[in-house]
Amino acid sequence: DWRAEAAALARLAAPLVGSNLLQMAVFAVDVIFVSRLGPVDFAAATLGVFLYSLLTWNLLGLTTGAMPLIAAELGRRAHAVREVRRSFRMAQWLGLGACALYMAVLANGEALLRLAGQDAAVAARAGLFLHVLLWAMPLMVAAQTMRGTLAALGRPGWAVGVTALALCAGILGNWVLVFGHWGVPALGLIGSALASVVTAGLTALAYTSVVLMDRRARRFRLFGRWWRPEWRRLQEIARIGIPIALSFTMEGALFGGASILMGLIGVVAVDAHAVALNIAALAFQVPLGIAQAATVRVGMAYGARNRDWIARAGWVAIATGIGVMALTAMLLWLAPMLLVGIYLDVGDPANAVTVALAVKLLAVAALFQLLDGAQVVTAGALRGLQDTRWPMIIAGLGYWLGGFGTAVLLGFVAHWGAVGVWLGLAFGLAAVALPLLWRWSRRDRWGLVRFTAPIG
Repeated sequence: DWRAEAAALARLAAPLVGSNLLQMAVFAVDVIFVSRLGPVDFAAATLGVFLYSLLTWNLLGLTTGAMPLIAAELGRRAHAVREVRRSFRMAQWLGLGACALYMAVLANGEALLRLAGQDAAVAARAGLFLHVLLWAMPLMVAAQTMRGTLAALGRPGWAVGVTALALCAGILGNWVLVFGHWGVPALGLIGSALASVVTAGLTALAYTSVVLMDRRARRFRLFGRWWRPEWRRLQEIARIGIPIALSFTMEGALFGGASILMGLIGVVAVDAHAVALNIAALAFQVPLGIAQAATVRVGMAYGARNRDWIARAGWVAIATGIGVMALTAMLLWLAPMLLVGIYLDVGDPANAVTVALAVKLLAVAALFQLLDGAQVVTAGALRGLQDTRWPMIIAGLGYWLGGFGTAVLLGFVAHWGAVGVWLGLAFGLAAVALPLLWRWSRRDRWGLVRFTAPIG
């Protein structure tokens, strides 16, 4: 029934939400340490992390294509060992294989930022930062693929412990490497990148240990026959995963593109945008965890070919996501100075302009919290039905034609500056959330649950 589905969703989503929040704390640690190095290094790290995160999100979306396949196989047959192992192995092959190309792009980060019209000094520092940070990418992809597979297997709790370990490693690594302690020279911005690589390595090692030692995961022997290709499964993951990757990229690029627009406005705008975006992204991790759980729950119902279960799983997740974001919107609206104070010294006169602008941006962020929750959870539910192509098209049109176009119009044509850019972001989220909800509500009419062909 609905109550049982809500309880099942909560059991799966709560650890994923906790892990996502801790992961954002890992990213926030880097921002907090680098913000003390000055506006140039802070802006360089912001733009560098934008490029890195954009490509990493793309890779994670690519490997996420395995998650609904694994969930569907488990919904159809609880002990589908061979099928789960094939999906896991081919997802790792696909993600790690794409890393070489993406790392080459990051190696040319300075040139890309110069082409985007960024300040020369900021672009140079960001290029040095990326030359180190890029080595964290394959480690992150491997770790997150293991995390998603463990969640689909009903073992999401491990993610909390592993990410807590990563947070401790990030704090210690930044403390030692950025400012210089325990006999290590102060490496500044480069030290922060090194700390991220070490943290990613420890995370991947921890997840590998869990996969090998956890009682349930061990039954699936996920690393068995690692060398053996399964080309049909690889194609199936790519068919589902490529649209997810493009959707993730278009959403990340919308917010990252806003960083580029802020760079055209000025360094203060970049810094205020970085602070406000980190706070909004922290709130976003809650519906993101619910969306990941929705993919598994809807995917299992889809594998079991149970229409009623599909409806319950999807609507419970969507309602939960919207409800949670209503609470975060209130927090952003009522206590913006408290949140900004985590990143900047609000009492320092040198930060007054940046703090004031960040507070204004958070007021806009409070407006689009409900839309953000709706779009991400609904997309997760549709992924459970292995429906990713049309959500990708909706994302492309909504985020870029609607969102980015409006951001440019309000920010530069109407001369509303940074606030106008963020209003454009809100419009883009609305342009995606509403069509996705419409598609989910008409899933039977669109033939998304006909069950006329074998799954996977």
